[in-house]
Amino acid sequence: MNFVLISSALLLCLSSHLVIAEEQLKVDVLFTPDGCTAKTKNGDLLTMHYTGTLTDGKKFDSSLDRDQPFTFQLGAGQVIKGWDEGLVDMCVGEKRKLTIPPHLGYGERGAGNVIPGGATLIFEVELINIGDAASAPATNVFKEIDENSDNQLSREEVSEYLKKQMNTEGQSNDELKNLMKENDKLVEEIFQHEDKDKNGFISHDEFSGPKHDEL
Repeated sequence: MNFVLISSALLLCLSSHLVIAEEQLKVDVLFTPDGCTAKTKNGDLLTMHYTGTLTDGKKFDSSLDRDQPFTFQLGAGQVIKGWDEGLVDMCVGEKRKLTIPPHLGYGERGAGNVIPGGATLIFEVELINIGDAASAPATNVFKEIDENSDNQLSREEVSEYLKKQMNTEGQSNDELKNLMKENDKLVEEIFQHEDKDKNGFISHDEFSGPKHDEL
């Protein structure tokens, strides 16, 4: 599963607000191309390849395995905080290694059984392109999930959205089956955090993912 993509849509809400002073984001520059004329800044639309592993070396996601780079807006809260903070001032073609402590990743909750709670994440990333976010179509994730347009999200709608995301990521049949087993647990974790009034639905105001209130 593209966990970074899902985090931009939903699982960003699972990040813990616990601040651990002794753990800091570590950014190692692995390669810098010659003739860098433009560097990334907040608001830019970035296209990247990445591989994410745990500290024990276990890989949990990679855009390279799908041969499909990931695009997102930097500094807009569409990805985990470790990415928003660790990918600034980066050149096209540059490669970095990000060591992301839990409070800048998926916190103490983790993400299903793939990323355990309290996990430090290691990403090796390569910047493919810097684009203009203003010219890109905005994604209203809340609207995409809210199939019946009643301005609230049910468990069924969230579950169906996650299944669609899994199916469009190009996983093998075995991988998809394993991800499907985690679907119900992910839904419950999302509702535990997002459903503030515990009425069984996530309202537009409660939803912390991209919803583009200005549209």
